[in-house]
Amino acid sequence: MQDGWIGVDLDGTLAKYEKWTGDPFSIGDPVPKMVERVKQWLREGQQVWIVTARVNFEDRYGSDASPAMQSQVRESIDKWCLLHIGVALPVTYKKNYSMIELWDDRCVQVIPNTGERADGQT
Repeated sequence: MQDGWIGVDLDGTLAKYEKWTGDPFSIGDPVPKMVERVKQWLREGQQVWIVTARVNFEDRYGSDASPAMQSQVRESIDKWCLLHIGVALPVTYKKNYSMIELWDDRCVQVIPNTGERADGQT
């Protein structure tokens, strides 16, 4: 087990996602391979956090993000996690120095300090 936490994106990585519907409480069906990977990390004692823009309330919802709505968004994520993973995971939209990996459907990995893509594409 590594120190720190693994970040896993929700929409498109952990849960199926086609496009934003505007409903912050609706979360897609689980992506089985990714859910099993998260469960394995948890069995190994690894910390796993969900990283999602859904909880970046100021940027996503502006002044419409009441405290009650913020609580409901987090509760919908917790319920999804309990149903499909068996435990509610910490949720954030920020990475920090304790994050050791990020699994996301939009990431492009770069070789540190070079600006070069790790997959060899330009």
